[in-house]
Amino acid sequence: MPDVQPIVIRKGRLLNSLSGVASFKDLFIQGGVIREIGEPSLNVSSEVKVIDASNMLLIPGLVNAHTHGHGSFSKGLGDRWTLEHLLHAGTWLNGSRDREDKYLSAVLNAVEMVLKGCTATYDLYFEAPLPTTEGIQAVAKAYEDVGVRSTIAPMIADRSFYEAIPDLFETFPTTEKKQLSSFLASPREQILLTCETLAKNWSFNQAQTKFALAPTIPLHCSDEFLNSCHEIACQNNLGLHMHLAESRVQAVTGLQKYGKTLTAHLDDLGFLGPNFTAAHGVWLDDDDLRRLADKGCSLAHNPGSNLRLGSGIAPARKAVDLGLNVGIGTDGSHCADNQNMFEAMRIASFVSRIRSPDTNQWFKTSEIFTMATEGSAQALGFGDKIGKIAKGSFADIVFLNLANVNFIPFNDPINQIVHTEDSSAVDSVMVNGEFILKNRKFVNIDYAKLCNDVEKTVERLLESNTDSRALADKLEGMVSQFCVGLSGTPYHVNRWSGN
Repeated sequence: MPDVQPIVIRKGRLLNSLSGVASFKDLFIQGGVIREIGEPSLNVSSEVKVIDASNMLLIPGLVNAHTHGHGSFSKGLGDRWTLEHLLHAGTWLNGSRDREDKYLSAVLNAVEMVLKGCTATYDLYFEAPLPTTEGIQAVAKAYEDVGVRSTIAPMIADRSFYEAIPDLFETFPTTEKKQLSSFLASPREQILLTCETLAKNWSFNQAQTKFALAPTIPLHCSDEFLNSCHEIACQNNLGLHMHLAESRVQAVTGLQKYGKTLTAHLDDLGFLGPNFTAAHGVWLDDDDLRRLADKGCSLAHNPGSNLRLGSGIAPARKAVDLGLNVGIGTDGSHCADNQNMFEAMRIASFVSRIRSPDTNQWFKTSEIFTMATEGSAQALGFGDKIGKIAKGSFADIVFLNLANVNFIPFNDPINQIVHTEDSSAVDSVMVNGEFILKNRKFVNIDYAKLCNDVEKTVERLLESNTDSRALADKLEGMVSQFCVGLSGTPYHVNRWSGN
């Protein structure tokens, strides 16, 4: 709960993301909310706690529009993997985890984000083989314990990766098909019941920790399953988050299966709306983007993982121009290797510049910063309560040390935040007016113990999943060859650079 004692932050430089100016301002915070922003020496009650922010740049906590807490245990695993390689490896990357393992992975994810200036996130958490109420509640508690605001969405589907890609499973040898058979059928009704139970019995503070649904990929979900997810979301006022046209394989397969794009199919199902966030959207065409914009949807732009997995360059500039709300995400550490929103902003800025020499088509750094704060906040369902330092907003604030080399000389705050800062200047982080990181020390978490627990846990899990990893490794070449061939199918847009 927010500190009952009001606080005033003095002597800090407050970033104005619209003007790009960082002026000296005082902030008065009460009940976890910013009540007043004024000139230095702001007149407040004498019974306040004073925080000295000398030589600090105050910015709103960054908001991660798309991550996967389960991926925190898999940093650096897999080189030269496409998205399809990653999905194929999911059997061993995520297997054998108990409730404590799931909690620990989410804590690690949250801790990394805090160290890198992020105060809120949309976590699409995957449990193998099925989502559980205990597991998702453990993930929510992990973020709550660290102090990070979150929207938690179980990743769900009633088809496996092997069933979603036509004829892929049939290419495997008989023995391996038998070994994979347990990963195929998903009990649809059980999954939906778990989600409905979580929705109706969500006991966390909705201002801090929200619940949502993530039917993972359209091809992995039957229409009946999607309709049921949409119904549960509507009945319980939940967000919906989905990986949409992330890879060319998905885009091509969707067109073959439905005779229309994946987005057009979702639109025809009535699935799109203001509560819907499309992740990646690399292979969306202009009509797809218009449909999403017209329905008030959001796009979670994940440029780092799009490059890491070779998925392509998402049409984020076009999305913004068409009026689509765009946030920025890191994606999971299993496919982008870190939770650094500063890096995600920088990559988002740079990749906008490789399509055209027309600088009007390049994102301004102010646009990038707004996407990583206010745009992501809208996608998470928190509206204008986070992602900005303004009167009436939650006091989620990051203190950047202006003595850090990234800000010397201090020329242009926005440009240096987006293009120069790498998270090393993050000194302290506040959520609801309370420090969760102070002088780069965690307030609520024993970081040394966390590191030790994670190392032991990951060692155990890798040993437990030896057999499933061996099977995945054996079939990797077949998966690669099949999907490379499928991605060569003609498609009406191209999102690969250099082609």
